[in-house]
Amino acid sequence: MKELAWEMAETSRMIRRFYDRRASALGVTTAQWRVLAWLGHEPGLKQVELAERLDVEPITACRILDRLEEAGLVERQRDPGDRRAWRLVLTAKAEPILERLRSLAEEMAADAFEGFSIDDIEAIRAKLRRVRDNVTRADAAQKVSA
Repeated sequence: MKELAWEMAETSRMIRRFYDRRASALGVTTAQWRVLAWLGHEPGLKQVELAERLDVEPITACRILDRLEEAGLVERQRDPGDRRAWRLVLTAKAEPILERLRSLAEEMAADAFEGFSIDDIEAIRAKLRRVRDNVTRADAAQKVSA
């Protein structure tokens, strides 16, 4: 069982490195493309939510956002329901970069999953979703008992 978890982690690392090398040609760092991808997927995240998804400390996310904001790619907007919070959105300037990142992801996926049928891919996605659900449930149970 532990070998399967190792295989999943190693595969994830290799895919990320493969994508990083391609994305760097667009002039974005790993941290920056991950922020752009998350905000493209979930516009309006709070800074603390983004930090959680990136698995970094909030101050680290803040520094990355500062650079992206200076570049005109991300905008912080006050949360109307909580004046202490910021909502994050991509600017129009970020859209072409995000589109190129998405194209790279499609090309990379085609390379990485060559030889897999649509049914194979859907089955893998379902199994990975189940693993995530199991981990979420186990993590929540551990937090309650702690």
